[in-house]
Amino acid sequence: MSSYTFSSESVSEGHPDKVCDYIADSILDAHLAGDPRSRVACEVLCKSGQVVLAGEITSNTTVDYESVARQAIRDIGYTDPAEAFNADGVKVIQFISKQFGRHCHGGRYGWRG
Repeated sequence: MSSYTFSSESVSEGHPDKVCDYIADSILDAHLAGDPRSRVACEVLCKSGQVVLAGEITSNTTVDYESVARQAIRDIGYTDPAEAFNADGVKVIQFISKQFGRHCHGGRYGWRG
């Protein structure tokens, strides 16, 4: 008889993983609103009053990533300036470039719609 260990993780609303997913989805939505054929591969990291945006995006629309990230954080409810992580106080760092090569031709970077 073989044995194995099963593990799973579940996080609640407001957890950094959920915040990051919501910011990334908001960036995707902003691109798709202006260009339904946008290709968006975006990752987000939140830690100690900082938000890091990274990825490769091909789109015919311009998106203000910092504004989108701050609005997403505001939508979730992180608005208290007394807290280190709040919509108006976080530092947003961006490492986003245009997609190159095979990434902009499909694969897992398809559009939603």
